[in-house]
Amino acid sequence: MQPSVVFAEPWEAEAFALAVELCARGHFTWSEWSLALGAQLRVGQSGEGASSYYQCWLTALERLIIAKNLSDPEAIAARTEAWALAHQNAPHAAPVELNCERAG
Repeated sequence: MQPSVVFAEPWEAEAFALAVELCARGHFTWSEWSLALGAQLRVGQSGEGASSYYQCWLTALERLIIAKNLSDPEAIAARTEAWALAHQNAPHAAPVELNCERAG
């Protein structure tokens, strides 16, 4: 019997781990996280273009990070763009690596 797949993509596991770690470090409570995720799931699952569970997870995490002044929207947008470019430029089947000097 093979184990079931929890994460479809590596970024999902990373987003999950980041939320758990930020909570463990006291940046927000698990109750705050649950409320933020629940609100985003209600938005993300409604209407056209419904988001996946982990896309909602990531959006909720980004919003909570901004609300707690752990980062700002511009820094998150810059990092997102840097990862997208790194993904586009990575050789097939090679790990995607972010050049932190250019990522900001």
